[in-house]
Amino acid sequence: MDVLFLDANILFSAAYRSNAGLRRIWDLHEVEIISSEYAVEEARRNLSERAQQERFDRLLRMIRIVPESSARVYEPGSGVESLPSKDLPILAAAVGGRATHLLTGDVTHFGHLLGRRVGDVAVFTPRQYLARRLGESQEAK
Repeated sequence: MDVLFLDANILFSAAYRSNAGLRRIWDLHEVEIISSEYAVEEARRNLSERAQQERFDRLLRMIRIVPESSARVYEPGSGVESLPSKDLPILAAAVGGRATHLLTGDVTHFGHLLGRRVGDVAVFTPRQYLARRLGESQEAK
């Protein structure tokens, strides 16, 4: 089973529009969705409309919130040291929450890690993850 840690931008985008394609993540089978209070609060701050906030709250009911982690989550030379300090808590919570995947839309900061593993966590955009996941399920048929 995959354990997906969702970055704040994914949470925000899923709630922003009523027909957001990212909500397909919540429909996947054999997946647990997790995030952190840090990511949740960042997403919540940026949702201004009541309908967005209501969608956000509905989506959050299906997510397990993992504790923040201060653990060092990387080895020198892994590329993680170039992340801005605001993104380190996201990665640390994903690793500490035992996610198999960190899904982020932040290609500016996480782009150099996309498709790579940090510890046991693979970093993908939602599009990459869904293409891989749906491709695998199509092959199984």
